[in-house]
Amino acid sequence: VGMLSLPGFLSCGKKKDFSLSHEKDSHSSDGDENKERGNWSSKGDYLLSMVGYAVGLGNVWRFPYLTYQNGGGAFLIPYSLMLALAGLPLFFMECSLGQFASLGPISVWRILPLFQGVGFTMVIISAFVTVYYNVIIAYALYYLFASFQKVLPWSECFSWADEFCSKTRIVNDCNTMLHGEIIHANYTFVTSNNLTCINGTINYKPVQFPSEQYWNKVALQRSSGLDETGNIVWYLALCLLLSWMIVAAALFKGIKSSGKVVYFTALFPYVILLILLVRGATLEGSMDGIQYYIGRQSNFTKLMEAEVWKDAATQIFYSLSVAWGGLVALSSYNRFHNNCYLDAILVCVINCVTSVFAGFAVFSILGHMAFVSERPVSEVVNSGFNLAFVAYPEALSKLPVSPLWSFLFFFMLLLLGLDSQFASIETLTTTIQDLYPRVMKKLRTPITMGVCLLLFFLGLICVTQAGIYWVNLIDHFCAGWGILFSAVLEIVGIVYIYGGNRFIEDIEMMIGKKSRLFWLWWRMCWFFITPVLLTAILIWSLATFSRPFYGSVPYPTWGTAVGWCMIIFCVIWIPIVAIVKIVKAEGTLYQRIVSCCRPAANWGPFLERHRGERYSHIVDPKKEKEHEIPTVFGFVY
Repeated sequence: VGMLSLPGFLSCGKKKDFSLSHEKDSHSSDGDENKERGNWSSKGDYLLSMVGYAVGLGNVWRFPYLTYQNGGGAFLIPYSLMLALAGLPLFFMECSLGQFASLGPISVWRILPLFQGVGFTMVIISAFVTVYYNVIIAYALYYLFASFQKVLPWSECFSWADEFCSKTRIVNDCNTMLHGEIIHANYTFVTSNNLTCINGTINYKPVQFPSEQYWNKVALQRSSGLDETGNIVWYLALCLLLSWMIVAAALFKGIKSSGKVVYFTALFPYVILLILLVRGATLEGSMDGIQYYIGRQSNFTKLMEAEVWKDAATQIFYSLSVAWGGLVALSSYNRFHNNCYLDAILVCVINCVTSVFAGFAVFSILGHMAFVSERPVSEVVNSGFNLAFVAYPEALSKLPVSPLWSFLFFFMLLLLGLDSQFASIETLTTTIQDLYPRVMKKLRTPITMGVCLLLFFLGLICVTQAGIYWVNLIDHFCAGWGILFSAVLEIVGIVYIYGGNRFIEDIEMMIGKKSRLFWLWWRMCWFFITPVLLTAILIWSLATFSRPFYGSVPYPTWGTAVGWCMIIFCVIWIPIVAIVKIVKAEGTLYQRIVSCCRPAANWGPFLERHRGERYSHIVDPKKEKEHEIPTVFGFVY
């Protein structure tokens, strides 16, 4: 993605003809308000695309695992607060920003040229995330195909298993009575002499479920660590290729094709989730899992730990896809007077209700798994990946007609992942469209295919025997601090430099005049609560950084260094673009900085009829055939 902007970077300061052709491509149609960029075919296309983007794999495995890890139902308190104080305000801001200017996440920073690097950071982080996100979809595809067997391959300890594989706990040793004396003996001696263990003295062997060994030994062929790359796991590579082919096929006409596909990919997972919930609730021990999730077993003392609040904030960002650039990109195809306020509320509520709903389906199964394995619910799972690819498959393997339930579960994961991936790739192609509009008009399909092919090759490192370590590394670094940093700069730049009240006036041009009382909550959040909260979480996260682990496997020093290099590469564009902007400006240093903190001359609504008196000064390049506008990084300055 960064390389796509290289020609524009090399041509900084040169003049380019930006007269736009009226040639129409597959991204637009005769009924569109915006003939140049196109619009969503219907409101339903947009809403389902937004729901599909926000509701993803994280709702099924990341949210339930964080809830499980952070005290069960107690976690819903910080989660709800973070939604209201951080997630929703930023979600509404980004939807409004994209819809107002009809521009993608980079070009929309005409609003504040000095901060245009924030857009680059968002797009590059999205590119990193799409690389590993499709690998997780490939895992789901592999398990989906593996479910087409009469006996699920992870239901028993088959030939691939070692001596530690067991479906039940195995006693290693204990204290027992022999000739009136208490002795410590191994369990083989105890049973061979018809003795019994004294309660409370039993020690168990460190065993693993068949599903855990299948995940590590068969599906991943996992190596000992990041140092041992090993070979490419060919069947995972094929699943990865298939997942990218599905994404490319759905996006070959941009929003016109993806907007129809999401009617299935966004809605059908709810049907499967409901089926799994009903089945899970009928299993023995399911109520223990649900009570741990939201009930008497919830641990409210966890609320005293700062880590819980940080996890709640990052999950809101991960789940709502705030500060990734995708919300701006998808909203940029809306009609100008669309009610983005109601859209933001609706999508956020649906997303969070889905997370809570998925939690019931997951924890009912975990309760049954704890009942069968005679363990507490709190000891069943040790990582988010294990929840999706170990604990849940293990529980499903114990059900009657287990291949059917397994197929439904992994088909749901596939659909949830795909519609999120559609929006992420649309973010990248929207960025290219804003940078090179005339090229995209003629070559949209080849460019979309090329982006998918490039990302497929970049993802091959993630389907080696050390692939899961790379997936976890990218997730640990890129999906955390970079997003928080971008979000802080985004809200500070728009509210304190561009002007929060000015931005509110822009929104009112789209949704109509609102009372001061209407804007009271949003002003409180945008001006103070949200930026302070996000800054505190960012600083605390950096201050408490510790060496990353995958399960119990520590990352080597060079692996941690690679992680830091990835996040530095993502955020380094913020100062680079700012410096380029200042250098290209005129006047003293102070005058240059001030000029870069003002909106660009062409900032405002995309179409002339929407500009009104406030933006009547904008020059429309379509009316001046030879009009030339200086560009920086390949887009209109």
